[in-house]
Amino acid sequence: MENAKSASEKLAERKKRLHDLHKKRQEARTQNHQEVVAEDARKKLPSNWEARKRQAEWLLADDKARAEAEAAGKDYERMKLLDVSAVDAERIEKKKKRKDNPDLGFSTYEAQTARQYNRLVKSMPARDMAKYEKQKAELGEAFYGGPNTTLHMLTKDTPSAINNMVKDLDQQIERRKKYSRRRIYNDDADVDFINERNSKFNKKLDRFYGEHTAEIKQNLERGTAI
Repeated sequence: MENAKSASEKLAERKKRLHDLHKKRQEARTQNHQEVVAEDARKKLPSNWEARKRQAEWLLADDKARAEAEAAGKDYERMKLLDVSAVDAERIEKKKKRKDNPDLGFSTYEAQTARQYNRLVKSMPARDMAKYEKQKAELGEAFYGGPNTTLHMLTKDTPSAINNMVKDLDQQIERRKKYSRRRIYNDDADVDFINERNSKFNKKLDRFYGEHTAEIKQNLERGTAI
């Protein structure tokens, strides 16, 4: 009887284990299906969805914090600045300046000169106070300059400064090669356009179809077209 009971208990235990395995397999199948559906939904989203989601969450949190600060009678902008380090504040300010003053290409020679000056100033090395004081002591009153001051033969450029100048000039030459030259307007050319845009369009047509339509154009100009 004990052997029969033991066998039935073993059978029930095996059935229970088999049932648990079936249950776990079904749960795994359900989870896999959910993951597949979720992955397919993510693939259908825009490529910048995660960035847009983070931005939306940040905006919601910012609005909530602003409302709480206003309810408490505090200046929210001042509270935000208390959490920003000096390094981050400087980086944000530089980013704003670059955004407010984008490089829109050539506008005027004055603007180009100012942009060149700012670029050269930014590329200057850090201030060497020891060299500054040494040069100040060597030049004396001529260090500050004046209407009758002549610095010729008083200062001598270092090899590194000369190399930097040559390197900068080479970079300017390479950049100029990428610029398109100014095209001089030819007063003797045929006027077959009504504005600058139409002139460019006609030139484009002439590049592709000029050799095929040259005779037709000449006949029209002579008045002998059929």
